[in-house]
Amino acid sequence: MTLNMLDMIGVGPFITMPLILAAMGGPQAMLGWILGAVLALCDGLVWAELGAALPEAGGTYHFLRMIYPGKLGRVLAFLFLFQLCFSAPLSMASGAIGLGQYATYLLPGLARGGATRILHVGAYSAGVSVSWATAVAIAAVVLAVVLLYRNLARIQVISIAMGAVVMATIGWILVTGVLHANWHQAFALPPGAFHLTPAFFMGLGSAMLIATYDYWGYYNVTFLGGEVKDPARTVPRAILISIGLVAMLYLLMNVMVLAVVPWQTMLAQQDLDARRATISLFMEIAYGPVIGPLLGKVAALLIMFTAFAGIFSLLLGYSRIPYAAAKDGEFFKPFARLHPTRGFPYVSLLTLAGAAVVFCFFQLRDVIAALVVLRILLQFLIQHIGVIYLRKTQPELARPFRMWLYPVPAVVAVCGFAYILFSRANFERELLLAGVLIVIGAVLFLARSRWNTQEA
Repeated sequence: MTLNMLDMIGVGPFITMPLILAAMGGPQAMLGWILGAVLALCDGLVWAELGAALPEAGGTYHFLRMIYPGKLGRVLAFLFLFQLCFSAPLSMASGAIGLGQYATYLLPGLARGGATRILHVGAYSAGVSVSWATAVAIAAVVLAVVLLYRNLARIQVISIAMGAVVMATIGWILVTGVLHANWHQAFALPPGAFHLTPAFFMGLGSAMLIATYDYWGYYNVTFLGGEVKDPARTVPRAILISIGLVAMLYLLMNVMVLAVVPWQTMLAQQDLDARRATISLFMEIAYGPVIGPLLGKVAALLIMFTAFAGIFSLLLGYSRIPYAAAKDGEFFKPFARLHPTRGFPYVSLLTLAGAAVVFCFFQLRDVIAALVVLRILLQFLIQHIGVIYLRKTQPELARPFRMWLYPVPAVVAVCGFAYILFSRANFERELLLAGVLIVIGAVLFLARSRWNTQEA
Protein backbone atom coordinates (compact mmCIF):
# COMPACT_ATOMS: atom_id res chain seq x y z
CA MET A 1 0.00 0.00 0.00
CA THR A 2 2.98 2.33 0.60
CA LEU A 3 3.89 2.34 -3.10
CA ASN A 4 0.25 3.00 -4.04
CA MET A 5 0.08 5.97 -1.69
CA LEU A 6 3.36 7.34 -3.05
CA ASP A 7 2.06 7.05 -6.61
CA MET A 8 -1.18 8.82 -5.75
CA ILE A 9 0.29 11.53 -3.54
CA GLY A 10 2.93 12.74 -5.91
CA VAL A 11 3.28 16.37 -6.87
CA GLY A 12 -0.13 16.39 -8.59
CA PRO A 13 -2.46 17.84 -5.92
CA PHE A 14 0.15 20.43 -4.96
CA ILE A 15 0.40 21.96 -8.43
CA THR A 16 -2.92 21.29 -10.14
CA MET A 17 -5.32 23.21 -7.91
CA PRO A 18 -4.92 26.46 -9.92
CA LEU A 19 -5.51 24.46 -13.11
CA ILE A 20 -8.71 22.89 -11.77
CA LEU A 21 -9.97 26.23 -10.45
CA ALA A 22 -9.27 27.83 -13.83
CA ALA A 23 -11.17 25.05 -15.61
CA MET A 24 -14.42 26.00 -13.87
CA GLY A 25 -13.69 29.55 -12.72
CA GLY A 26 -13.97 29.06 -8.97
CA PRO A 27 -14.28 26.64 -6.04
CA GLN A 28 -17.20 24.85 -7.71
CA ALA A 29 -14.35 22.96 -9.37
CA MET A 30 -14.32 20.86 -6.19
CA LEU A 31 -17.10 18.95 -7.93
CA GLY A 32 -14.39 17.70 -10.29
CA TRP A 33 -12.45 16.34 -7.31
CA ILE A 34 -15.54 14.60 -5.91
CA LEU A 35 -16.53 13.01 -9.22
CA GLY A 36 -12.91 12.08 -9.78
CA ALA A 37 -12.94 10.19 -6.47
CA VAL A 38 -16.11 8.31 -7.50
CA LEU A 39 -14.51 7.44 -10.84
CA ALA A 40 -11.32 6.27 -9.10
CA LEU A 41 -13.35 3.98 -6.81
CA CYS A 42 -15.24 2.43 -9.74
CA ASP A 43 -12.00 1.93 -11.64
CA GLY A 44 -10.30 0.59 -8.53
CA LEU A 45 -12.90 -2.15 -8.17
CA VAL A 46 -12.04 -3.32 -11.69
CA TRP A 47 -8.35 -3.41 -10.82
CA ALA A 48 -9.04 -5.17 -7.51
CA GLU A 49 -10.97 -8.03 -9.14
CA LEU A 50 -8.44 -8.54 -11.91
CA GLY A 51 -5.42 -8.11 -9.65
CA ALA A 52 -6.67 -10.68 -7.14
CA ALA A 53 -7.71 -13.19 -9.81
CA LEU A 54 -4.64 -12.79 -12.07
CA PRO A 55 -1.73 -11.90 -9.78
CA GLU A 56 1.26 -11.79 -12.10
CA ALA A 57 3.91 -9.15 -12.74
CA GLY A 58 2.88 -6.84 -15.55
CA GLY A 59 -0.60 -5.75 -14.51
CA THR A 60 -2.66 -4.79 -17.56
CA TYR A 61 -0.35 -6.64 -19.96
CA HIS A 62 -1.05 -9.90 -18.15
CA PHE A 63 -4.77 -9.13 -17.78
CA LEU A 64 -5.29 -8.53 -21.49
CA ARG A 65 -3.45 -11.71 -22.46
CA MET A 66 -5.66 -13.73 -20.11
CA ILE A 67 -8.97 -12.00 -20.88
CA TYR A 68 -9.02 -11.80 -24.68
CA PRO A 69 -8.57 -14.93 -26.80
CA GLY A 70 -5.75 -15.68 -29.22
CA LYS A 71 -4.33 -12.98 -31.44
CA LEU A 72 -6.72 -10.30 -30.19
CA GLY A 73 -5.26 -10.59 -26.70
CA ARG A 74 -1.73 -10.41 -28.08
CA VAL A 75 -2.51 -7.34 -30.20
CA LEU A 76 -4.19 -5.48 -27.33
CA ALA A 77 -1.40 -6.41 -24.93
CA PHE A 78 1.23 -5.20 -27.42
CA LEU A 79 -0.62 -1.90 -27.99
CA PHE A 80 -0.80 -1.42 -24.23
CA LEU A 81 2.94 -2.05 -23.91
CA PHE A 82 3.69 0.29 -26.80
CA GLN A 83 1.66 3.15 -25.34
CA LEU A 84 3.24 2.45 -21.95
CA CYS A 85 6.58 3.43 -23.44
CA PHE A 86 4.99 6.90 -23.78
CA SER A 87 2.44 7.16 -20.97
CA ALA A 88 4.71 5.87 -18.18
CA PRO A 89 7.47 8.39 -18.99
CA LEU A 90 4.80 11.11 -19.33
CA SER A 91 3.62 10.29 -15.82
CA MET A 92 7.15 10.45 -14.42
CA ALA A 93 7.89 13.64 -16.35
CA SER A 94 4.81 15.36 -14.91
CA GLY A 95 6.17 14.80 -11.40
CA ALA A 96 9.63 15.95 -12.44
CA ILE A 97 8.24 19.11 -14.08
CA GLY A 98 6.28 19.87 -10.91
CA LEU A 99 9.42 19.38 -8.86
CA GLY A 100 11.23 21.84 -11.09
CA GLN A 101 8.45 24.38 -10.73
CA TYR A 102 8.64 24.27 -6.94
CA ALA A 103 12.40 24.64 -7.25
CA THR A 104 11.78 28.01 -8.95
CA TYR A 105 10.04 29.16 -5.76
CA LEU A 106 13.25 28.50 -3.82
CA LEU A 107 15.54 29.84 -6.54
CA PRO A 108 13.63 32.19 -8.87
CA GLY A 109 16.69 32.44 -11.08
CA LEU A 110 16.01 28.91 -12.30
CA ALA A 111 13.13 30.26 -14.38
CA ARG A 112 15.16 33.10 -15.88
CA GLY A 113 17.05 32.84 -19.10
CA GLY A 114 14.83 30.04 -20.31
CA ALA A 115 12.86 29.82 -23.50
CA THR A 116 9.43 28.48 -24.40
CA ARG A 117 8.56 27.52 -27.95
CA ILE A 118 5.25 26.41 -29.39
CA LEU A 119 5.43 23.44 -31.71
CA HIS A 120 2.71 23.43 -34.38
CA VAL A 121 1.49 20.33 -36.17
CA GLY A 122 -1.34 21.35 -38.45
CA ALA A 123 -4.05 22.94 -36.32
CA TYR A 124 -2.57 21.57 -33.08
CA SER A 125 0.23 22.86 -30.87
CA ALA A 126 2.24 22.02 -27.74
CA GLY A 127 4.62 24.07 -25.61
CA VAL A 128 8.30 23.14 -25.18
CA SER A 129 10.35 24.79 -22.41
CA VAL A 130 14.09 24.91 -21.81
CA SER A 131 15.41 26.43 -18.56
CA TRP A 132 17.37 25.59 -15.45
CA ALA A 133 14.11 24.31 -13.98
CA THR A 134 14.05 21.78 -16.83
CA ALA A 135 17.55 20.69 -15.80
CA VAL A 136 16.32 20.18 -12.23
CA ALA A 137 13.47 18.00 -13.51
CA ILE A 138 15.88 15.88 -15.54
CA ALA A 139 18.23 15.54 -12.55
CA ALA A 140 15.33 14.17 -10.46
CA VAL A 141 14.72 11.39 -13.00
CA VAL A 142 18.42 10.52 -13.08
CA LEU A 143 18.58 10.35 -9.27
CA ALA A 144 15.58 7.98 -9.21
CA VAL A 145 17.42 5.66 -11.59
CA VAL A 146 20.49 5.69 -9.35
CA LEU A 147 18.43 4.75 -6.28
CA LEU A 148 16.62 1.98 -8.15
CA TYR A 149 19.89 0.27 -9.07
CA ARG A 150 19.50 -2.08 -6.11
CA ASN A 151 17.39 -5.02 -4.93
CA LEU A 152 13.72 -4.82 -3.92
CA ALA A 153 14.36 -5.27 -0.19
CA ARG A 154 16.39 -2.05 -0.02
CA ILE A 155 13.86 -0.26 -2.19
CA GLN A 156 11.10 -1.10 0.29
CA VAL A 157 13.06 0.65 3.07
CA ILE A 158 13.49 3.74 0.88
CA SER A 159 9.78 3.79 -0.04
CA ILE A 160 8.72 3.58 3.62
CA ALA A 161 10.96 6.54 4.50
CA MET A 162 9.57 8.53 1.58
CA GLY A 163 6.01 7.67 2.58
CA ALA A 164 6.60 9.00 6.10
CA VAL A 165 7.80 12.36 4.74
CA VAL A 166 4.85 12.57 2.34
CA MET A 167 2.29 11.96 5.08
CA ALA A 168 4.04 14.41 7.43
CA THR A 169 3.81 17.11 4.74
CA ILE A 170 0.10 16.58 4.27
CA GLY A 171 -0.40 16.53 8.03
CA TRP A 172 1.33 19.90 8.32
CA ILE A 173 -0.90 21.35 5.60
CA LEU A 174 -4.05 20.11 7.32
CA VAL A 175 -3.04 21.40 10.76
CA THR A 176 -2.10 24.77 9.29
CA GLY A 177 -5.45 24.96 7.53
CA VAL A 178 -7.39 24.22 10.72
CA LEU A 179 -5.50 26.90 12.66
CA HIS A 180 -5.76 29.65 10.02
CA ALA A 181 -8.87 28.83 8.01
CA ASN A 182 -11.55 31.27 6.92
CA TRP A 183 -14.28 28.75 6.18
CA HIS A 184 -16.60 31.24 4.49
CA GLN A 185 -13.86 32.06 2.00
CA ALA A 186 -13.47 28.40 1.04
CA PHE A 187 -17.04 28.25 -0.26
CA ALA A 188 -17.42 31.77 -1.68
CA LEU A 189 -18.77 30.83 -5.10
CA PRO A 190 -18.83 33.23 -8.05
CA PRO A 191 -22.21 34.22 -9.49
CA GLY A 192 -23.75 31.52 -11.65
CA ALA A 193 -21.27 28.89 -10.45
CA PHE A 194 -23.66 26.01 -11.08
CA HIS A 195 -25.54 27.25 -14.15
CA LEU A 196 -25.69 24.12 -16.31
CA THR A 197 -24.43 25.69 -19.51
CA PRO A 198 -22.23 24.01 -22.17
CA ALA A 199 -19.28 25.93 -20.71
CA PHE A 200 -19.99 24.40 -17.27
CA PHE A 201 -19.91 20.83 -18.58
CA MET A 202 -16.82 21.52 -20.71
CA GLY A 203 -15.04 22.94 -17.67
CA LEU A 204 -16.15 19.99 -15.56
CA GLY A 205 -14.60 17.61 -18.10
CA SER A 206 -11.28 19.47 -17.89
CA ALA A 207 -11.42 19.48 -14.09
CA MET A 208 -12.15 15.75 -14.00
CA LEU A 209 -9.23 15.05 -16.34
CA ILE A 210 -6.85 16.79 -13.94
CA ALA A 211 -8.45 15.14 -10.90
CA THR A 212 -8.15 11.75 -12.61
CA TYR A 213 -4.46 12.39 -13.13
CA ASP A 214 -4.04 13.27 -9.45
CA TYR A 215 -5.86 10.18 -8.18
CA TRP A 216 -4.13 7.65 -10.42
CA GLY A 217 -1.54 5.34 -8.87
CA TYR A 218 -3.79 3.10 -6.77
CA TYR A 219 -3.23 0.24 -9.24
CA ASN A 220 0.58 0.25 -9.02
CA VAL A 221 0.55 -2.82 -6.76
CA THR A 222 -0.78 -4.95 -9.65
CA PHE A 223 2.39 -4.29 -11.63
CA LEU A 224 4.30 -6.10 -8.89
CA GLY A 225 1.71 -8.88 -8.52
CA GLY A 226 4.29 -11.64 -8.80
CA GLU A 227 6.36 -10.12 -5.98
CA VAL A 228 3.49 -9.39 -3.55
CA LYS A 229 2.79 -11.74 -0.66
CA ASP A 230 -0.76 -13.13 -0.54
CA PRO A 231 -1.96 -11.07 -3.56
CA ALA A 232 -5.55 -12.35 -3.26
CA ARG A 233 -5.90 -10.28 -0.07
CA THR A 234 -3.15 -7.70 -0.40
CA VAL A 235 -3.97 -6.34 -3.87
CA PRO A 236 -7.67 -5.45 -3.28
CA ARG A 237 -6.94 -4.00 0.14
CA ALA A 238 -4.03 -1.90 -1.11
CA ILE A 239 -6.11 -0.52 -3.99
CA LEU A 240 -9.33 0.27 -2.14
CA ILE A 241 -7.79 1.53 1.10
CA SER A 242 -5.38 3.82 -0.75
CA ILE A 243 -8.25 5.27 -2.83
CA GLY A 244 -10.34 5.95 0.26
CA LEU A 245 -7.52 7.52 2.27
CA VAL A 246 -6.13 9.63 -0.55
CA ALA A 247 -9.57 10.87 -1.66
CA MET A 248 -10.29 12.01 1.89
CA LEU A 249 -6.87 13.67 2.22
CA TYR A 250 -7.21 15.43 -1.15
CA LEU A 251 -10.63 16.85 -0.40
CA LEU A 252 -9.60 18.01 3.08
CA MET A 253 -6.39 19.54 1.80
CA ASN A 254 -8.09 21.45 -0.99
CA VAL A 255 -10.73 22.85 1.33
CA MET A 256 -8.00 23.92 3.77
CA VAL A 257 -6.01 25.67 1.05
CA LEU A 258 -9.07 27.49 -0.25
CA ALA A 259 -9.90 28.54 3.31
CA VAL A 260 -6.51 30.28 3.59
CA VAL A 261 -5.67 31.37 0.03
CA PRO A 262 -8.53 33.12 -1.80
CA TRP A 263 -9.30 31.28 -5.01
CA GLN A 264 -9.12 34.60 -6.87
CA THR A 265 -5.48 34.88 -5.76
CA MET A 266 -4.66 31.43 -7.07
CA LEU A 267 -6.18 32.21 -10.44
CA ALA A 268 -4.21 35.46 -10.56
CA GLN A 269 -1.00 33.43 -10.11
CA GLN A 270 -1.52 31.62 -13.40
CA ASP A 271 1.03 33.66 -15.35
CA LEU A 272 3.83 33.84 -12.79
CA ASP A 273 6.99 31.73 -13.08
CA ALA A 274 6.34 29.93 -9.79
CA ARG A 275 2.56 29.99 -10.27
CA ARG A 276 2.10 26.38 -9.20
CA ALA A 277 3.90 26.73 -5.86
CA THR A 278 0.43 26.82 -4.31
CA ILE A 279 1.36 25.28 -0.96
CA SER A 280 4.27 27.67 -0.47
CA LEU A 281 1.89 30.58 -1.08
CA PHE A 282 -0.52 28.91 1.37
CA MET A 283 2.18 28.86 4.08
CA GLU A 284 3.15 32.49 3.40
CA ILE A 285 -0.41 33.73 3.88
CA ALA A 286 -1.17 31.46 6.84
CA TYR A 287 1.89 32.38 8.91
CA GLY A 288 2.25 36.03 7.91
CA PRO A 289 5.12 38.14 6.58
CA VAL A 290 7.59 37.36 9.39
CA ILE A 291 7.97 33.60 9.20
CA GLY A 292 5.63 32.87 6.29
CA PRO A 293 8.29 33.14 3.54
CA LEU A 294 10.65 30.83 5.45
CA LEU A 295 7.94 28.22 6.02
CA GLY A 296 6.95 28.57 2.36
CA LYS A 297 10.48 27.50 1.43
CA VAL A 298 10.34 24.58 3.85
CA ALA A 299 7.05 23.51 2.26
CA ALA A 300 8.63 23.76 -1.21
CA LEU A 301 11.45 21.44 -0.13
CA LEU A 302 9.00 18.91 1.30
CA ILE A 303 6.85 18.96 -1.83
CA MET A 304 9.90 18.56 -4.03
CA PHE A 305 10.72 15.47 -1.97
CA THR A 306 7.12 14.28 -2.37
CA ALA A 307 7.37 14.74 -6.14
CA PHE A 308 10.59 12.77 -6.21
CA ALA A 309 8.99 9.97 -4.19
CA GLY A 310 6.31 9.71 -6.87
CA ILE A 311 8.88 9.55 -9.67
CA PHE A 312 10.74 6.85 -7.76
CA SER A 313 7.73 4.60 -7.21
CA LEU A 314 6.38 5.06 -10.75
CA LEU A 315 9.68 4.09 -12.31
CA LEU A 316 9.88 1.05 -10.06
CA GLY A 317 6.39 -0.21 -10.92
CA TYR A 318 6.30 0.54 -14.64
CA SER A 319 9.75 -0.88 -15.40
CA ARG A 320 8.45 -4.36 -14.49
CA ILE A 321 5.78 -4.38 -17.21
CA PRO A 322 7.86 -4.38 -20.45
CA TYR A 323 10.21 -6.82 -18.71
CA ALA A 324 7.41 -9.30 -17.97
CA ALA A 325 6.15 -9.07 -21.56
CA ALA A 326 9.58 -9.48 -23.12
CA LYS A 327 10.27 -12.44 -20.87
CA ASP A 328 7.14 -14.08 -22.30
CA GLY A 329 8.35 -13.35 -25.83
CA GLU A 330 5.62 -10.76 -26.47
CA PHE A 331 7.72 -7.61 -26.55
CA PHE A 332 11.14 -6.57 -27.77
CA LYS A 333 13.80 -8.97 -26.46
CA PRO A 334 16.20 -6.44 -24.89
CA PHE A 335 13.54 -5.54 -22.30
CA ALA A 336 13.85 -9.07 -20.85
CA ARG A 337 17.43 -8.51 -19.74
CA LEU A 338 18.17 -8.49 -16.01
CA HIS A 339 21.10 -6.78 -14.35
CA PRO A 340 23.86 -9.43 -14.15
CA THR A 341 24.49 -9.02 -10.42
CA ARG A 342 21.43 -7.31 -8.94
CA GLY A 343 18.69 -9.07 -10.86
CA PHE A 344 16.37 -6.19 -11.83
CA PRO A 345 15.16 -5.27 -15.37
CA TYR A 346 17.70 -2.57 -16.08
CA VAL A 347 16.99 -2.17 -19.82
CA SER A 348 13.32 -1.44 -19.15
CA LEU A 349 14.26 0.90 -16.30
CA LEU A 350 16.72 2.90 -18.38
CA THR A 351 14.46 3.06 -21.45
CA LEU A 352 11.49 4.49 -19.56
CA ALA A 353 13.71 6.91 -17.66
CA GLY A 354 15.29 8.12 -20.92
CA ALA A 355 11.87 8.84 -22.43
CA ALA A 356 10.86 10.67 -19.23
CA VAL A 357 13.89 12.94 -19.63
CA VAL A 358 12.70 13.89 -23.14
CA PHE A 359 9.17 14.68 -21.90
CA CYS A 360 10.57 16.96 -19.18
CA PHE A 361 10.96 19.60 -21.91
CA PHE A 362 7.19 19.82 -22.50
CA GLN A 363 4.71 21.95 -20.56
CA LEU A 364 2.86 20.34 -17.68
CA ARG A 365 -0.66 20.92 -18.99
CA ASP A 366 0.15 19.19 -22.29
CA VAL A 367 1.92 16.31 -20.54
CA ILE A 368 -1.06 15.63 -18.26
CA ALA A 369 -3.61 15.74 -21.10
CA ALA A 370 -1.60 13.37 -23.31
CA LEU A 371 -1.02 10.98 -20.42
CA VAL A 372 -4.65 10.72 -19.34
CA VAL A 373 -6.06 10.27 -22.85
CA LEU A 374 -3.50 7.59 -23.79
CA ARG A 375 -4.23 5.63 -20.63
CA ILE A 376 -8.00 5.83 -21.03
CA LEU A 377 -8.03 4.69 -24.67
CA LEU A 378 -5.29 2.05 -24.63
CA GLN A 379 -5.60 0.67 -21.13
CA PHE A 380 -8.60 1.51 -19.00
CA LEU A 381 -11.49 1.18 -21.45
CA ILE A 382 -10.35 -2.16 -22.85
CA GLN A 383 -9.73 -3.37 -19.31
CA HIS A 384 -13.21 -2.35 -18.11
CA ILE A 385 -14.85 -4.10 -21.03
CA GLY A 386 -12.53 -7.03 -20.41
CA VAL A 387 -13.56 -7.60 -16.79
CA ILE A 388 -17.18 -8.06 -17.95
CA TYR A 389 -16.10 -10.26 -20.87
CA LEU A 390 -14.01 -12.41 -18.51
CA ARG A 391 -17.01 -13.00 -16.23
CA LYS A 392 -18.96 -14.37 -19.19
CA THR A 393 -16.22 -16.44 -20.82
CA GLN A 394 -14.48 -17.79 -17.70
CA PRO A 395 -17.10 -18.00 -14.96
CA GLU A 396 -15.15 -20.83 -13.29
CA LEU A 397 -12.05 -18.64 -12.74
CA ALA A 398 -11.25 -18.24 -9.03
CA ARG A 399 -12.03 -14.68 -7.98
CA PRO A 400 -10.85 -14.07 -4.41
CA PHE A 401 -12.30 -10.55 -4.71
CA ARG A 402 -15.46 -9.86 -6.68
CA MET A 403 -16.43 -6.38 -7.80
CA TRP A 404 -19.13 -4.84 -5.63
CA LEU A 405 -22.47 -4.26 -7.40
CA TYR A 406 -21.17 -5.89 -10.59
CA PRO A 407 -21.26 -4.64 -13.38
CA VAL A 408 -22.24 -1.13 -12.28
CA PRO A 409 -18.72 0.13 -11.36
CA ALA A 410 -17.25 -0.97 -14.69
CA VAL A 411 -20.10 0.67 -16.64
CA VAL A 412 -19.85 3.89 -14.62
CA ALA A 413 -16.09 3.98 -15.18
CA VAL A 414 -16.52 3.58 -18.95
CA CYS A 415 -19.06 6.41 -19.06
CA GLY A 416 -16.93 8.66 -16.84
CA PHE A 417 -13.79 8.19 -18.89
CA ALA A 418 -15.71 8.70 -22.13
CA TYR A 419 -17.01 12.00 -20.74
CA ILE A 420 -13.44 13.11 -19.98
CA LEU A 421 -12.32 12.17 -23.50
CA PHE A 422 -14.97 14.09 -25.42
CA SER A 423 -16.23 16.92 -23.21
CA ARG A 424 -13.14 19.15 -23.20
CA ALA A 425 -12.13 21.98 -25.49
CA ASN A 426 -9.73 20.88 -28.25
CA PHE A 427 -9.99 17.23 -27.20
CA GLU A 428 -9.16 16.18 -30.77
CA ARG A 429 -5.44 16.86 -30.25
CA GLU A 430 -4.91 14.06 -27.73
CA LEU A 431 -7.23 11.71 -29.63
CA LEU A 432 -5.15 12.28 -32.76
CA LEU A 433 -1.98 11.45 -30.82
CA ALA A 434 -3.53 8.25 -29.52
CA GLY A 435 -4.69 7.33 -33.01
CA VAL A 436 -1.19 7.77 -34.43
CA LEU A 437 0.27 5.56 -31.69
CA ILE A 438 -2.35 2.88 -32.35
CA VAL A 439 -1.47 2.79 -36.05
CA ILE A 440 2.28 2.71 -35.40
CA GLY A 441 1.86 0.07 -32.70
CA ALA A 442 -0.25 -2.13 -34.96
CA VAL A 443 2.32 -1.87 -37.76
CA LEU A 444 5.13 -2.80 -35.35
CA PHE A 445 3.12 -5.76 -34.04
CA LEU A 446 2.54 -7.10 -37.57
CA ALA A 447 6.17 -6.54 -38.58
CA ARG A 448 7.41 -8.24 -35.42
CA SER A 449 5.05 -11.19 -35.91
CA ARG A 450 6.23 -11.64 -39.50
CA TRP A 451 9.88 -11.45 -38.43
CA ASN A 452 9.34 -14.06 -35.71
CA THR A 453 7.58 -16.33 -38.22
CA GLN A 454 10.48 -16.07 -40.67
CA GLU A 455 13.00 -16.80 -37.91
CA ALA A 456 11.05 -19.90 -36.88
